Amino acid sequence: MGLPPLASFPPARSTALAATSDLRWRCRPLRDHDLAWLSALYASTREQELQAVPWPADAKQQFLAQQFIAQHQHYLAHYPSAHYLAVELDGEAVGRVYLDETGADDRLVDISLFPAWRGQGIGAALIERQQQSSAARGRGLALHVMVHNIGAQRLYARLGFVANGASEDGVYLPLRWQPS
Repeated sequence: MGLPPLASFPPARSTALAATSDLRWRCRPLRDHDLAWLSALYASTREQELQAVPWPADAKQQFLAQQFIAQHQHYLAHYPSAHYLAVELDGEAVGRVYLDETGADDRLVDISLFPAWRGQGIGAALIERQQQSSAARGRGLALHVMVHNIGAQRLYARLGFVANGASEDGVYLPLRWQPS
């Protein structure tokens, strides 16, 4: 199933994460040709949640495609100056990281990896690299995590993030990291 035309990613600009690379992994600016695999990545983040929903597979696929479009448009509208980056390992797209450096703190808007790459330290390495960049500029790093995503909350706590208030909507918990 193809996706309808979507708003384009903003032009690439310099960011510490885009400069991140080693022999195995790197970040690069996303382009419109990445939307198909980004939709599949998004679907993978909702897979467990939808297992309990008694819809036919094609209805789930259509729902996920619509939700991806809504999320994509929301991010571009609310974070027009963000860095939208693909995470590549050995030249293969394994995830995405969206980062906005324009607010009072830097904001990790989204970080997602395909299931096969979760739990291998890639996400932690990306976040630590951004923490170093934020600290070098005297800035904190903020994010929101779903309240039921206990695995991500453990990762963020291990990296020094603390609750920054209560969940206002009962869905997302605000977290913040402050350089020491």
